[in-house]
Amino acid sequence: MKMEVAQIEGLFTRSEGSFAFARWGRPICPVVFGVDDATLGVVKGAIAAVCELAGHEMGEMDAELGSNLMMFFFNDWAELLEVPGMDRLVPDLAPLVARLEGVDANQYRFFRFDERGAIKACFVFLRMDQHLSDVPAQTLALSQIVQSMLLWSDCAFQDRSPLMVAEQATVLRPDIAALLCAAYDPVLPVVAQDASHALRLSARVQASMERPQ
Repeated sequence: MKMEVAQIEGLFTRSEGSFAFARWGRPICPVVFGVDDATLGVVKGAIAAVCELAGHEMGEMDAELGSNLMMFFFNDWAELLEVPGMDRLVPDLAPLVARLEGVDANQYRFFRFDERGAIKACFVFLRMDQHLSDVPAQTLALSQIVQSMLLWSDCAFQDRSPLMVAEQATVLRPDIAALLCAAYDPVLPVVAQDASHALRLSARVQASMERPQ
């Protein structure tokens, strides 16, 4: 499954036309709210698996933030307004909640960045409507973690999921898995605003996918 340079560039080109690539610049230290112990194990297992695939470290505690990947599962957007301190984590929380309710959104994600522009925190909010509730926990977790590993375009994965079904199991598409590995190559910069970065990613993706398994 070949991945063209233009496809990679498109995954990091925002709807207004700018190219923006960023990866995590520190270990990912997750915390998950609103799930039972069984689902918590599934979510953390998915995080560990994707971090291992990308060659990125997963930690217990971030020195600055404590937890830097926060995932919230809930039934209604209004619940966020009742969480103590949430308005300090999420800028303009009340208008955001109103906007998400207005478009009947079932998920929202935003990042914080360090002084270099690398990802230092990600907040994932999932309103468990009928659609998300019907998705198996493993599939939902894997999809959310992949989308939290890089600063993807706001248009990425609208037409095609980063996941696929193989031998009755939901897994990462091979091209997306190869792209994640390429993105975390320590030789490459953690941040890029020039579309030529897609060329460097493409070379590594192609080499990876042509390598005998």
